Amino acid sequence: MTRPARLAVGVVSAGRVGAVLGAALARAGHTVSGVCGVSRASLARAEALLPDVPVLPPDEVAGAADLVLLALPDDALPGMVRGLAAAGALRAGQIVAHTSGAYGVDVLGPATGPGALGLALHPAMTFTGRAEDLERIAACCFGVTAADGDEAAWNVAEALVVEMGGEPVRVPEAARPLYHTALAHGANHLVTLVSEAADLLRGTGVGTPERLLGPLLSAALDNALRHGDRALTGPVARGDAGTVRKHVRVLGEHAPQMLPAYRALAERTAQRATASGLLRPDLTADIAAAIRSDTEEGQQ
Repeated sequence: MTRPARLAVGVVSAGRVGAVLGAALARAGHTVSGVCGVSRASLARAEALLPDVPVLPPDEVAGAADLVLLALPDDALPGMVRGLAAAGALRAGQIVAHTSGAYGVDVLGPATGPGALGLALHPAMTFTGRAEDLERIAACCFGVTAADGDEAAWNVAEALVVEMGGEPVRVPEAARPLYHTALAHGANHLVTLVSEAADLLRGTGVGTPERLLGPLLSAALDNALRHGDRALTGPVARGDAGTVRKHVRVLGEHAPQMLPAYRALAERTAQRATASGLLRPDLTADIAAAIRSDTEEGQQ
């Protein structure tokens, strides 16, 4: 793996990801030559994590850089690449890397066509935009993508990730949409699920639901990562249809907005528990009926 030479890095822009990765590259010995930011929060992050780095418009940041780091929302990325290319800010010999999980390197066509090296470097981590993220990168994998067949480009991508302290994982261009779907489905929906569980506990009068949920959910996550479906527990996997009916009834009474998600997840749990041999075949019909039971019927 070849270490990139010391590079002038331009960060577009100083969001939670860009500011942290810019600081990680600076820590690795590169020079952040410019950063762009508009909102008060992004300017504060730039000041905290990239002190003394000039805050400039995107075309000036990119034009002065050897490595252009595009840390933008997915929907903003294609337009920014086209705009920078049209402004003449991207040139042959540059490295142009983005941090989007949803895109590979095809989106960088306006830059790679004229001869820039395009890379996708997606950190599989949630960011706060604060200094502690620099340490969390040490336990973070990056989904990296380069042009098919260009082993030198793949090596540059991997070397940059290693320099930042992360672990590179190769993701082919065609697999990027499914790769990103998997991560979003797991991480984003997990936050929603945990928050809804905490809301339900508050409804019971529990003042600190995180103290109840923390050990339980940490163990469940660890077991799921270690053992997959064999880690399933609870009334659906056991075939306790009566308990599932109670869940449906109380959600219908107290949190009807959560009931569709509960039913959808319970159905997938039943399917996976059946396929893995945890849920007895003779109990699957009862569980399916309980999941779909009418909330009024459950009160009778």
